[in-house]
Amino acid sequence: MDRIFFALGSLLAFFSVALGAFGAHSLQGSFAPGMADIYETGVRYQFYHAIGLLAAALAADRWPGSSALVAGWLFIAGVILFSGSLYLLSVTGLRWLGAVTPFGGVAFLAGWLVLGWSVLRAPG
Repeated sequence: MDRIFFALGSLLAFFSVALGAFGAHSLQGSFAPGMADIYETGVRYQFYHAIGLLAAALAADRWPGSSALVAGWLFIAGVILFSGSLYLLSVTGLRWLGAVTPFGGVAFLAGWLVLGWSVLRAPG
């Protein structure tokens, strides 16, 4: 699973850069006021947590049996819920999607706590 998380982390980072460039160059004129900033926040947090997923993959490889894989799943859930809801909100203007975003933020926070805890509690 650590290889899969590393590959997914790399893909999430790739898509962060691609979506950021697409938003800056292709979507810039089509955003409603304030929505470009929301889109950019989604891109930024996706990139941060792509790196977090890489860290979870490395921790899972270094300390097998730790909870690092749980952290990886939390980062993936966070990207889907947090960044995904911000992308959709910024493009569609559907304000109710903002209610989904905090669940992704909680997944990100939990992921970082679980990752740190799993490394501290790992044998060796």
